[in-house]
Amino acid sequence: MNEAVTNFAINFIAFTGALMLLLVVGGLITAVVIYQVDKHQTKQAIRRNYPLVGRFRYLFEHIGEFFRQYFFAMDREEMPFNRAQRSWVYRAAKNIDNMIAFGSTRDLRVPGTYLFLNCPFPTLKEDASATQPMRIGQFCRQPYDAPSFFNISGMSYGALSKSAVLALANGAAKSGCWMNTGEGGLSPYHLEGKCDIVYQIGTAKYGVRNAQGLLDDNKLREKAALPQVKMFEIKLSQGAKPGKGGILPAEKVNEEIAAIRGIPVGEASLSPNRHPDIACADDLLDMVARVREVTGKPCGFKLVIGDANWLDEFCEKVKARGIEAAPDFITLDSSDGGTGAAPMPLMDSVGLPLRESLPILVNKLVEHDLRDRIRVIASGKLINPTDVAGAICMGADFVVSARGYMFALGCIQALQCNKNTCPTGITTHDPDLQRGLVPEDKAERVANYHDHLVHEVEMIAHSCGVAEPRRLRRQHAAIVVEGSRSVPLNILYPEY
Repeated sequence: MNEAVTNFAINFIAFTGALMLLLVVGGLITAVVIYQVDKHQTKQAIRRNYPLVGRFRYLFEHIGEFFRQYFFAMDREEMPFNRAQRSWVYRAAKNIDNMIAFGSTRDLRVPGTYLFLNCPFPTLKEDASATQPMRIGQFCRQPYDAPSFFNISGMSYGALSKSAVLALANGAAKSGCWMNTGEGGLSPYHLEGKCDIVYQIGTAKYGVRNAQGLLDDNKLREKAALPQVKMFEIKLSQGAKPGKGGILPAEKVNEEIAAIRGIPVGEASLSPNRHPDIACADDLLDMVARVREVTGKPCGFKLVIGDANWLDEFCEKVKARGIEAAPDFITLDSSDGGTGAAPMPLMDSVGLPLRESLPILVNKLVEHDLRDRIRVIASGKLINPTDVAGAICMGADFVVSARGYMFALGCIQALQCNKNTCPTGITTHDPDLQRGLVPEDKAERVANYHDHLVHEVEMIAHSCGVAEPRRLRRQHAAIVVEGSRSVPLNILYPEY
């Protein structure tokens, strides 16, 4: 017996030694091959001058963003969202107590910081009122009484995984908010959750287009016949890429995507940078009227404001046609990016941020007596109660968020959205990565996030002495400006 054990040990050691020798020799051969390849390639100077070793530069560059996020960045640093912002969403989504102690870690001297102006006699719990549904489309055959002021912004199936869409749709149904389809059209997974749906009509008119890419009234009627579809939104532009259309690579156009979007299988689909049939304010009003007449449901449009001078002309055109001709809502997106992948110049440098464009839009609507007719929906980096309450103070009737709900799904801001390598299964179609996202579990988190945010915005409103969030006005908040002093919003952005 002892001899057998001894022989086994000797053989095992010999085998292990041979295997290690093989791995070392193999590693050396691989290193020599890589060295020669790097030395003679002409594309990258670092690798050519420092073969093999130079590859570490690219490795460190790739993993650097992850190390910065978890080891080096402070809680209030990082872009586009810092750790404190994300942590609030994670805790809300998991239904964990969000209380903190020992004072705020937020630097209240930074320009752009919101400060809400609490009153000496805040609203008592018994005097508070629940936020009531708000009607959109008062002149429509089927107006929409939207239950919540905080809803899910446009994210397309295709950009999002099946699991992510299912989780969002089911979570929206649980919390009573709407979900925007994004420009990719209406998928079965949107409908499966039985939530309220806003159907977005992008420049390629996916799902409601004919073979020539023009709007098809019959397909519009088909979508409008679905009870879950409550409104239609014409997308003129979005924060990630104002002035540019989307590109759907041919390899992503499988049979399912092709059927949903109404495009040929296996062919790349390029969205125009604007609707070819909308070239002026009159064309836009014609399109709104057409969609509303065909569907019988509210119709509005989404845009990023850059040049605001056209708003006067637009409002005058509405008044000339009659107040019924006005869009039922305007979704105003911020210029500082979004979930869509886009060229850096457009993401960084085109359009106005929401804090500047929202008071401009609201003031124009007030000036032309259209404020009560047109609902204003604010979008753009509004993921925490502070920013949502700030937008409502500025004049928004509703707020929509995409990235906030992505964090509720478990997004870790890995910045892999456009690479099909999302580690949390949200923006990938890799089945192995998608399995990490369980729709049933994440739907609960989506609902929790919504409910906590609404509750804490109501809490801010009560501290300012109003019964519910939509009674917040610009005088209820201030913004820190240069010099670390704060200026009330109604002074910084005077109301018309």
